[in-house]
Amino acid sequence: MAESAWQEVECAAAFIARDSPRYASALTEEAVFAARSLRTFPNRGRKIPESDDPEIRELFVKTLPFDLSIEPRRVLIVAFIHGAREFRTILTQELLDLRSSLTPF
Repeated sequence: MAESAWQEVECAAAFIARDSPRYASALTEEAVFAARSLRTFPNRGRKIPESDDPEIRELFVKTLPFDLSIEPRRVLIVAFIHGAREFRTILTQELLDLRSSLTPF
């Protein structure tokens, strides 16, 4: 999981914990479980509607999506979105740009 994605999980959990520490803890536990499940089921989740690339997917934890980049030897969790929908469109383009600049294994 990209460090920035985990920071987004922690940020969301901290915000939720102000009202419900139990729900915040459950969010964190489910995020870890979802991330680990990608080892066995790397194609979990759905294609992001804003992208034509089937290798950019999203996996929901509670009602919040992880954005994934499926690569030949790994699945990279690049973001945990809990902001505005417009942010997702920008992020999707950044993901496409990032993937095109990566060196293959």
